[in-house]
Amino acid sequence: MDQRTMWAYIFGAVCPRKGKGAGLVLPYCDTEAMQQHLAEISQAVDEGAHAVLILDQAGWHVTPKLKVPDNITLMFLPPRSPELNPVENVWQFLRDNWLSNRIFKDYDDIVAHCCAAWNKLVDQPWKIMSIGLREWAHRS
Repeated sequence: MDQRTMWAYIFGAVCPRKGKGAGLVLPYCDTEAMQQHLAEISQAVDEGAHAVLILDQAGWHVTPKLKVPDNITLMFLPPRSPELNPVENVWQFLRDNWLSNRIFKDYDDIVAHCCAAWNKLVDQPWKIMSIGLREWAHRS
């Protein structure tokens, strides 16, 4: 196992209006992983709809190498403002409820727990609706 496979990253996006989520658990966090994540989100967007994805300015989010699908628009938050990002509530919820204070047997166990946590969340649309909403992002 090389150094890159010693990590597990949950790439996730939620639609608090519909209670939907699209996510992947990947062993790396870079442009290629973000490209896979955008493809996953694009497939989850309803036919004829358009997603606005709120992001921080991490390097793998802002790189010109990223090919953004036609049904997604990226909206970048100001630097150093995680409190504006709705998905931060999701990460905190996953840590608080399903991922923290655990001893993992091995790397595969970590990945399995990350996948299980994400799938539990997606199976609870009401939870996504309650923790993923930022009023400022959903004004008409």
